Amino acid sequence: MPIEYPFRVKKEGWTSITEVYHLAIGAVTVMAVGLSMSGFGFSWIFKIIQNPMLMFGSALIFMLVFILHELAHKASAKHFGMWAEFRLSMLGIILTALSIASPLIKIISPGAVMISGAADKRTIGKVAFAGPLTNIILASFLYAMVLHLHNGPLTIMLLRGAMLSAWMAAFNLIPVGVLDGAKVIWWSKAIWATGFGVSAALSLIIALL
Repeated sequence: MPIEYPFRVKKEGWTSITEVYHLAIGAVTVMAVGLSMSGFGFSWIFKIIQNPMLMFGSALIFMLVFILHELAHKASAKHFGMWAEFRLSMLGIILTALSIASPLIKIISPGAVMISGAADKRTIGKVAFAGPLTNIILASFLYAMVLHLHNGPLTIMLLRGAMLSAWMAAFNLIPVGVLDGAKVIWWSKAIWATGFGVSAALSLIIALL
């Protein structure tokens, strides 16, 4: 027999002030990494003055790639009835910030979506795969747009976004540690192999364009 409580239970919202705060810091850091990919050291700062539209356009697309990846994890977890919110990671934010000055190695991992609730390995695998799958779809969409555009600032911005999105999918599907790939391969080796193969192929195709 169900128990009736004489007070109203507060419903959990889709987000919180804390999550918005963490996402905002992560997004700004990722935008800075996106800006830094246009030159060695801090030469990209001068490129902002020379071509602000191209630079900030690229940075905004980088931020979009990052946020959509994280929100895909969150939406999937919420779909299965779990609590899910993005939180910054101290190590992740430091490595991402250091990537701004690094000429070769770029790490975009300021944090991750934390989830809580009962879930089997199928649910965990689906939640983990939601992020890379979103990146694969986004990379394919941006690449298709590039193929139908003439050369110009917009083409460069979209190409950079496609490359980052495809790379994020492939990197996150590496089946080690806390990366998404470890959870996906635990759930389904076939889906992991397909996702990793497609994202790796997309990365190579876009890089050779």
